[in-house]
Amino acid sequence: MLDINKLLMAETMAPCDADAFLNSLEHWSEEQARSLARDEGIELTEAHLDVICFLRDRYAECGPASSARILLRDMEGNYFTEGGRRYLYSLFPRGPVTQGCRFAGLPPPAGNADLSFGSVH
Repeated sequence: MLDINKLLMAETMAPCDADAFLNSLEHWSEEQARSLARDEGIELTEAHLDVICFLRDRYAECGPASSARILLRDMEGNYFTEGGRRYLYSLFPRGPVTQGCRFAGLPPPAGNADLSFGSVH
């Protein structure tokens, strides 16, 4: 028999929201990032992990990005020598901001679903 109280408690303790973004930074692990990426058809390489570590380090240093545009510009600047935006999209085809933050276990910045700001639907 269904216990509604247990069901409600399980929902409030879920580590991810409906879009697979983690609810708490402490829940992140590299294995979880690999699992999320595998679910989206991406096999994480060292290049992916470098971008993910950049995002996590930036979040720890600066806090959440005020917008997806600002985060994408920071990412482009950091990976300019590798090819900037084109390079980032080759790693994260559904958007370096959206997928990068999801795999890094970070909350999405404002505007992350805007097609011109680093996400592809």
